[in-house]
Amino acid sequence: MFFTLLAVTLSLSIAVSYTAARVFRKPIGAIFSRIIQDEISAAWQRYVLFATYVVGISSGVRIYDLERYISPQMVDMEILQLTVERWVLEIYRTLIACLQGIAWMYLVVFVVALIAYVIMRGFELKWGKQSESP
Repeated sequence: MFFTLLAVTLSLSIAVSYTAARVFRKPIGAIFSRIIQDEISAAWQRYVLFATYVVGISSGVRIYDLERYISPQMVDMEILQLTVERWVLEIYRTLIACLQGIAWMYLVVFVVALIAYVIMRGFELKWGKQSESP
């Protein structure tokens, strides 16, 4: 039963990560092509999509939480049983944890991209005004 739970949480995390990667593929591509304006922007986009999978899967499949079902918490306690209620709870936790991890990762990416855009825009305005003044 534990292996089935592990397979389900892994599959669900992969599916959620795939969906998030598909949803954010175009916005990430547009942001990187605007900021970097070079062929390397495609490499950065692939890296962020890879990071989406890594963060999503590692956040969704919480190994330390799943260990409760194969070993007792304390010496005198029993191993938790996988009931229908626990299955629903673990699936819900997987969805929420996966989405939360991906959301935090994209927040960091977008904040860094925003800072880079503001800096780049400042340089564009500075160099644009200097070339017009003489």
